[in-house]
Parts: sequence; structure tokens; C-alpha cells
Amino acid sequence: MQHLVLVDGHHLMYRAFYAVPAALKTSKGEQVNAVYGVASMLLSLLKAEEPDSLLFCFDAGEETFRHHEHAGYKEGRAKTPDEFYLQIPRILELIESFQIKHCSDPRYEADDLLCAYSRAGEKAGMRVTIVTGDRDALQLVTANVRVAIPHKGYQAPEYMTPQAMLAKYGVRPGQIPSYKGLSGDSSDNLPGVRGIGPKGAAQLLQQFETLKSIYDHLDQVKPALRAKLETGRESAFFCERMATLICDFPLPVPIDTLRLHEVATAGAEAFFREFEMNSLGKRLQSLCGTEYGREHFVWNEDKIASNSEAPQNQMALF
Repeated sequence: MQHLVLVDGHHLMYRAFYAVPAALKTSKGEQVNAVYGVASMLLSLLKAEEPDSLLFCFDAGEETFRHHEHAGYKEGRAKTPDEFYLQIPRILELIESFQIKHCSDPRYEADDLLCAYSRAGEKAGMRVTIVTGDRDALQLVTANVRVAIPHKGYQAPEYMTPQAMLAKYGVRPGQIPSYKGLSGDSSDNLPGVRGIGPKGAAQLLQQFETLKSIYDHLDQVKPALRAKLETGRESAFFCERMATLICDFPLPVPIDTLRLHEVATAGAEAFFREFEMNSLGKRLQSLCGTEYGREHFVWNEDKIASNSEAPQNQMALF
């Protein structure tokens, strides 16, 4: 079964930016901590997941349909430093140097793109791994679709399957929008129902299955909890709708173009040389020497320069 890996690009960039010290710069003074971190995680991801097809999905930075429905959507998040945004073009260069596709759409969030491609991949008979830390994506989990949450760079990803979700959250994948409708999500500025947290939300859904069913059977809920639900009815259904990912739109990049096949590494090697990330070049060479690497990549025999290697304390992070 072919393996499709979908990456939440912004999630990886944020993890990299805050995990690798900002002091990491090239000899010319360009800050590259996020670039280095994403490159290191990408190499670890290729080694761990061995994808046959790969796609990075990004937010376009525009106001999506959710922002139009909810003016306060995602408000309250800490302002991202300019030093992060300045590295995004370099990160896109990195991805393109590996001949890996990436996509975004101003109308939708990266999560919606992950939804569309995971459904298309599953329909095409692929097994799918979605790399993200965003809990919204958990609703996409099926027998053939799992979510990988990066930890320690990408050295110890946490895999969310239907069984793992039930054990950790007490709900099934399809219940995630209802779960967020009840408990809310502070990262998206969705309040849910005041006074109901994750544990209470899970207990209600275990008993009634869906948000609609909970409200259809309020007479079976204890009076104190019933009062909270009645007060928060409008918020609950609104938050559920906002948390529901959509996939009924044309794929911006055809799924059959995502395949990694005889990918020449010359571009990636040149990128690592230019930005003095020679230790990553050696890791790429090592990857290309594996059975997976030989099947998917074509190593350029040109020698990688050995000067200006990234500091070892940065390597330990990833």
C-alpha cells in the first residue's frame, strides 16, 4: 500500500522556530533557526515514515471563511515575531529543493487542505499519515489515516489512531467537532460551553454520541449540567461548525503529482551548502544510502563542503 504523508507546514515551522535558538545564523548574518529546524525534521520524517508521496500544506495568511463567520476567530494568539516570517521564503526554497510539492489557498486553512488530501489519498487506496499538532486534524483519523504529532524534533512522534484517541481523549475521531463544541478551543478562540471541560465533554459524548443527541435528550442530563448546556446552546453548535473541517473543493495540486520518484538530491545538497548546514547534507547522504533512499532519491556524487558545520548543540535538538 502506497504511503502518503501530509505535513502541516506552519506547525512544523512554529515548532522549529521556537525549538532552535534564534542565535543560529549563517556566516553572512542571516537567521536560519526555523529553516534549520524544518530541514532537520524533514530528514527525520523521511527516515521514519518512508513516504511514497509527500505534500506540505500551508495557511495562506488570508481571512478564510471561518474568519468571515467569526470575527474573533483565532484572536488572542501571541504575535509571531517578524524573524519568523522572514524565514518562510527560505523554508519554501528548502521544500522545493527536495522537489516536494506544497500548497495553500486563501479561502481555506491548512487543516482543510489536510482533510481534502487525506480523503483523496484514502479513496485512492493509500495509507495516510498527517503530521501536525493541531487537534482539529484528529477528526480525520480512520483505520487507514493516522495523525503523527512531532516530539523531540521528529525523533519520537506520537501516533493517533482511533484506538489511541479513545484511550487519550475518550472520544472517537468523528466526535472531535462535537467535543470542541462542548469544551471549546482556546487556540482558535472558540469558547464552547462555559463550565464544560474536556473530561465532561467526553463523558457526554460517550453517553449521547453527538452534540445534537445531547441537546435532543437534555431531560436525561443532571439539572446543573443541563443549565450550562441550555445557556451555551448557541455557542456549542457554532463552535462545532467552526471546528468541522471541509474537503469538498478541488485539490490545488493533483494527488498523482505528489509521488517521490527518482528525486535528484542536487538541489537539496546545494541548499545545504549555501546555508552552511553541512551536517544536514551528510544526513541526506546517509538517507540516500538506505533501501528507501535508493528507491526514491538519486544522490549527487559531488562532495559536500565540510566548513561551517552547524553547532552540535543544535543537532541534539533534532
